[in-house]
Amino acid sequence: QVQLVESGGGSVQPGGSLRLSCAASGFPFSQLTMGWYREAPGKGRDWVASIRNADPRYADSVKDRFTISRDNTKNMLYLEMKNLQPEDTAVYYCNVVTGLSSRDIHWGQGTQVTVSS
Repeated sequence: QVQLVESGGGSVQPGGSLRLSCAASGFPFSQLTMGWYREAPGKGRDWVASIRNADPRYADSVKDRFTISRDNTKNMLYLEMKNLQPEDTAVYYCNVVTGLSSRDIHWGQGTQVTVSS
């Protein structure tokens, strides 16, 4: 059974930093692309970053501020977020797609990030 558990969210002031973590289990972690998405109040869920092997990709809105990484020995996914801005306020979700069916799209429970002065 696929499980994704996010942690590390919180409240910070503009310009602050946070590190999100996602503990994964129930699938061949090292073989699959892992991603971070976020959902701001009143908006849809947007892609933030993803990583397959050592090849990270970023949304333009977070490029140069966020860093995605993974530890295949621990089945952990990370998102280092720097210079956070109010527009980064959202619930952040860990994601993996394990197959071709819609049932193979998996999400964690999400972790809240709030950026406010």
